[in-house]
Amino acid sequence: MDFSIKIAQEFKLELDFVRNTIELLNEGASIPFIARYRKEATGSMDEVMILRIKERFNQLSELEERRASILHSIQEQGMLTDELREKIEKAETMYELEDLYLPYKPKRKTRASIAKEKGLEPLAMRLYAQGNGNVEEWASEYIDEEKGVNDIDQALDGAIDILAEYITEHELSRAKLRKLFTFKSTITSKVVSGKEGEGNKYQIYFDNKELLRKISSHRLLAMLRGENEGFLRVKVEPDEEEALDILYRLHLKADNDAAACVADAIDDGYKRLLQPQLETEMRQEAKIRADEEAIRVFVDNLRQLLLAPPLGEKVVMAIDPGFRTGCKVVVLDSFGNLLANDTIYPHPPQVEVFQANKTLKELVEKYKVEAVAIGNGTAGRETENFVRHVNFDNKPLVVVVNENGASIYSASEIAREEFPNHDITVRGAVSIGRRLMDPLAELIKIDPKSIGVGQYQHDVNQKKLQESLEHTVESCVNAVGVEVNTASKQLLSFVSGIGPALAENMIDYRHQNGGFQSKEELKKVKRFGAKAFEQAAGFIRIRDAKNPLDRSAVHPESYTVVKKMADSLQCTIHDLIEQEELRKKIRIKDFVTDTVGIPTLSDIMKELAKPGRDPRQEFNLFEFDHNISDISDLKVGMILPGVVVNIAAFGCFVDIGVHQDGLVHISQLAKKYVDNPNKVVKLNQKVMVKVLDVDLQRKRINLSMDID
Repeated sequence: MDFSIKIAQEFKLELDFVRNTIELLNEGASIPFIARYRKEATGSMDEVMILRIKERFNQLSELEERRASILHSIQEQGMLTDELREKIEKAETMYELEDLYLPYKPKRKTRASIAKEKGLEPLAMRLYAQGNGNVEEWASEYIDEEKGVNDIDQALDGAIDILAEYITEHELSRAKLRKLFTFKSTITSKVVSGKEGEGNKYQIYFDNKELLRKISSHRLLAMLRGENEGFLRVKVEPDEEEALDILYRLHLKADNDAAACVADAIDDGYKRLLQPQLETEMRQEAKIRADEEAIRVFVDNLRQLLLAPPLGEKVVMAIDPGFRTGCKVVVLDSFGNLLANDTIYPHPPQVEVFQANKTLKELVEKYKVEAVAIGNGTAGRETENFVRHVNFDNKPLVVVVNENGASIYSASEIAREEFPNHDITVRGAVSIGRRLMDPLAELIKIDPKSIGVGQYQHDVNQKKLQESLEHTVESCVNAVGVEVNTASKQLLSFVSGIGPALAENMIDYRHQNGGFQSKEELKKVKRFGAKAFEQAAGFIRIRDAKNPLDRSAVHPESYTVVKKMADSLQCTIHDLIEQEELRKKIRIKDFVTDTVGIPTLSDIMKELAKPGRDPRQEFNLFEFDHNISDISDLKVGMILPGVVVNIAAFGCFVDIGVHQDGLVHISQLAKKYVDNPNKVVKLNQKVMVKVLDVDLQRKRINLSMDID
């Protein structure tokens, strides 16, 4: 089924662009490839819009599959009328479909189905008609001991059970109640009796009530976590009288004994069936929304972390600090290869300051170390202070590096594969050093959930979270581009069209042939077919390639266009890249073809100006306040430099160099009202903060960015 028209209308996009995008996705094209190299086909849609189209297409496909299944099921039952078919075909949401299907859905035995087996359905329908008469006389006609209806009360109770289920499954009843639940439900949380002490961290939710549709994602997820852990009871419901009034208005037609029975059925049906069902539905919907928001925050943080400025290809010494076990020291060459490793003990209990000093000086001198990366964990600030006081002949940069996830990497199969002859302490230090050199290349080796930039990451939909994180990693890797002759297998696997198996084959080819000399050579890799080449080639870089375009993001399919540009000026491609005056003479409209339009030509010109340019910002050195190293050093009112290390819906966390991140609540991010912290701060941003409060016992620090 063609969903393009509906998607185009919903997103206010041109129909042809939507159709082309869906076609490309169905052909297996990656989102980065479509966004970068198929702009003419998509109207220059960005990755965000392409992803939205993909997700909406999948939703509509699932809806259509369910619609076909429901029609088939009702048809087989011989219950499918023209009117019902029309309603099902017009249903636009899964809830509408399921409401229509509910009366025909095979069920386990219910009180209503048991009553129907006893032959009480005609009595139920007579009661529902609410005509005048003696309901007990009506009921007496259905007394049948063989069927288990022994008296009038049992007959009436069974009929009311049937009506309760009928009213619960009534399409309009559910639609109106769903609207009430959507807009007026409150979510209430109360502490489980006897759990006050054990569940103290949920204290603010011990007696809490707020509108469900307005609750923030982090508060909802906190409540649900408290419920799952057995500390809270959570309830979602609107005002019961208002809900019942809606049902009374729909189903009560008279003021007599029969209507009284219908009213009893309404009360029972709402409390026993409809309210629990809609509560579950509302909770699920609210949870989905909260998950989406939490995942969005996680994704934003991850993108910023992955695209953090790299130091670049420098000889780096990395130190994984420690007290008792010492500080593990490694030296890496400019490509991240391990040159040397050692251990120093400058801190208690050993306090071998002289030897530690001597070791560092010798390593820096021998390998011409340009920068020192120090992990920010235990003994991090103490080690930084020690290193800064070493009297190096040629003083290197000293940088404190966030080591979240380094321990995960050090114990991973990837690390064992890279360093089979070294223990986890060496591997951890290597990860710290490489993270300074190129955060993206190193962090993609670690499960994003271990990096420490998400909130409630274990509480959200894990499948959706994983998909979003994988897309983010893929997007970042392809945005930067990959140097094919130095990239790890893990980094290569995220390049559009490649994946783990091809990445392995590329590494094997590299080992056997001494690296790639051109992008065209990629086709010699085992199982590297035309489709993979189309998807990957634009994101691959070959630093020493003979053809300068192989060093750039220009796709090989456009090389002929660049050659025509150079020929038109009677110069070489190399000249075109090197000489801005030559590029200014190019009129790109002269090179428009059926397949290559202005968007692609504009990208080509930008790339020729800076071939293989890295979109990440330049690295800027940051230093903590050298007088502050422990939480006990903090005083209210201090103004200190810090680095944003995590962003949540309620604010951000800032590392100020005391082993404990401080919270800048959303209300303290700026003088003006802030609805989204990401609008004010970014991950790894250098900020100045004021100390508002220090809780030494709970190790909590409250900060403000409003320092005036």
